[in-house]
Amino acid sequence: MSVNINRFGVVGGSTFTFPDRPMIGYQFNVANAAGSGAGAAVTTAITWTGEMPPNYMVLVAPNQDATAYVSSKTSTGFNVVLTPRLAANTLAAGHFDVLVIA
Repeated sequence: MSVNINRFGVVGGSTFTFPDRPMIGYQFNVANAAGSGAGAAVTTAITWTGEMPPNYMVLVAPNQDATAYVSSKTSTGFNVVLTPRLAANTLAAGHFDVLVIA
């Protein structure tokens, strides 16, 4: 059963691009390529159909033993870079999840 939530609380002192409402976006199960070898990072471009606000935060769940960071943020998207947590490991082809908050 799903429930509609009509209220959203914002902690005092928070800053949002639009003061009357926070914005969120998500992409689940974004495919990533396998790493080319031990310790090699994999970069995946993320794009949105609408224009992104000028300031936003990105959270990434890599769904494997890897670290993730975001690079090249623009108004139309960004890159997610996955790196194996241990230099001796190789990234598997898989999926990660992305949440954007503005």
